[in-house]
Amino acid sequence: MPTLAETVVADLRAIFALRLNAVVVYGRHAVGPAPNAPLHTLARVTELAMADLEACARRARTWQKNGIAVPLLVARDEFSRALDAFPLEFGAILAGYRVVYGPDPFEGLSVQAADLRRACEVEARGFLLHLREGFIESEGEPSAVSRLVAASAPALRALLVNLAALDGMSNTSPSDYYPLEQLQLVRFSGERYEPMGPVIDGGISKA
Repeated sequence: MPTLAETVVADLRAIFALRLNAVVVYGRHAVGPAPNAPLHTLARVTELAMADLEACARRARTWQKNGIAVPLLVARDEFSRALDAFPLEFGAILAGYRVVYGPDPFEGLSVQAADLRRACEVEARGFLLHLREGFIESEGEPSAVSRLVAASAPALRALLVNLAALDGMSNTSPSDYYPLEQLQLVRFSGERYEPMGPVIDGGISKA
């Protein structure tokens, strides 16, 4: 029985034939088994036409049903420029990926620090604005604030990962792909921080 990655490669080869240059797996599946997470892939192709998108669309429901996220498709002539335009997204892929078909499409490529710094600033400001908005909408109710923090945790983790990359820290440990497993709000009583509200469990298994 083919693996999820082999299924994606076979489907993309059926669609693109010789125009399929390379396929990589990124995210949690790139560093080990992740049965509770969808498989994320990126494919570099020689050219990308509307007919190709339609062919992928016909497979989308089956992919999602089998735990496969819709592949990211990037044309070869726009591949290197994409790193400048989307430094956070491609920086996250570069932090941990595995080639499953063709040559390494990222060989010799990297996200420039200036692009990453600029994107981190935009991301941080946007995150703070939405967090403020969410807190106001929660009316300060502890359980609602707890849900807000839990929902915000993956975005915060991604931001911290990119900030760490700016500081020259590597980020390729398997555990780097798990969002916060548990968290609990705290409040300052005037003397010390005390737990507030329920412990939020992300329901993530590392088995």
